[in-house]
Amino acid sequence: MYEWGPQELAAEPKRQAAPEVAAEPGVVLEDAQTGWVGAVVRVEKSGGLHVVALEDRRGKVRSFGLGYGFMIDGRAVKVVAPAAAASDRSARAARPARTASGSVRLEGTRARTARASRIWVEGKHDAELVEKVWGDDLRVEGIVVEPLGGIDDLAGAVKTFSPGPQRRLGVLVDHLVSGSKESAIAKQTMALRGAPSNVLIVGHPYVDVWQAVKPSALGLRQWPHVPRGQDWKTGVLKGLGWPHQDQHSAARGWQRILAAVNSYADLEPSLLGRVEEVIDFLTATPEAAPD
Repeated sequence: MYEWGPQELAAEPKRQAAPEVAAEPGVVLEDAQTGWVGAVVRVEKSGGLHVVALEDRRGKVRSFGLGYGFMIDGRAVKVVAPAAAASDRSARAARPARTASGSVRLEGTRARTARASRIWVEGKHDAELVEKVWGDDLRVEGIVVEPLGGIDDLAGAVKTFSPGPQRRLGVLVDHLVSGSKESAIAKQTMALRGAPSNVLIVGHPYVDVWQAVKPSALGLRQWPHVPRGQDWKTGVLKGLGWPHQDQHSAARGWQRILAAVNSYADLEPSLLGRVEEVIDFLTATPEAAPD
């Protein structure tokens, strides 16, 4: 049997100890065992041991024992309790900053590699609005938003996508109300094999995603009324006194509307809840996924 000699032993590299990081409020940590990512909100004693509470982007909090087993930007670290003076400051410190969606901003966290799961939206404007408000959250979770260009063949697109437990699909649909064409398409799609467990179709009641922006964000009391049978976007632009002659006018009008959106507070609750529902569905463990 070969034995290590003095030279080999001397040449064997020494393992470097993981650097210590104080559990200061706002520091973003990842628990290596569970993959939980969150910002430090407090350090406390539990059963004689120090634990750190980490709040994720949805405001959910989990506690972990201090020490090894944490990562920052992919590097292993040892998390230690802050000094007593720092702990006093921690108790008085403000909660971590929020993203445009209202979730905890996880500063310094790198974008996660994209999941196989996807969020589908009807068009480019829907995708741009979701990205503006939820973009930080989606990058942390590794979720990609893709515009469909309409949902007339949603069932065929879902078949091609081949959803599964590790490849889920969330679809955000305009005008998803009882008796609408969109609701019939959604029902047909959810009847596909495997769809009930791995596909979630949600929607808002508005004819177009423009209406999901609160009119108050634009200094309006309400959106202009558009008579039935008239193109909704054209009617809105005309009612606002904006150029409305062609697609370029619609594109410029949308950019003005999008620029008025600064956070979730500028969107209607009926859209906010549905997007959060989709993100939760796509990031849940397979065992926790809705049937």
